[in-house]
Amino acid sequence: MELTVVEGDITTQDVDAVVNAANRGMRGGGGVDGAIHRAGGRAVLEDCIARFPHGLATGEAGWTTAGALPARWVIHVVGPNYGRGERDRSLLVSCYARALAVADELGARSVAFPLVSAGVYAWPLDDAVAVAVDTLRSTPTRVAEARLVAFGREMYDVLVAASRA
Repeated sequence: MELTVVEGDITTQDVDAVVNAANRGMRGGGGVDGAIHRAGGRAVLEDCIARFPHGLATGEAGWTTAGALPARWVIHVVGPNYGRGERDRSLLVSCYARALAVADELGARSVAFPLVSAGVYAWPLDDAVAVAVDTLRSTPTRVAEARLVAFGREMYDVLVAASRA
């Protein structure tokens, strides 16, 4: 699998699937979750409600339609909220590994990932980057391209440096 890094907006990525850093309820919210729900439109929310009436547990992944997004699917993951005391690193690792497993089930060959739990969930940036890069590189998958999407130049530079290490 090729690991790539781009600077941009995850909602505009022309890939088979985009990964959403969702909350447990999967009903939209702030950050990446809100952006994906806004750009994907009502179809994403309706599919979340139908497929996951009780949401998802932390560390788990599930898919829905991508609605109006360029991607075909949204793979929703629920990262641990470090700021609220959820500090089990294996749950963050699970988000990336489970997202790849769901992508394999769907037959997705290209998947765009945000940096899960690094925003409002306050996971320490250096470790969030290490988990993303290490897990994407070490998880067996049929995905051909895992694309880390950096929102802003500073994050792009951090992700590029980590992906080259």
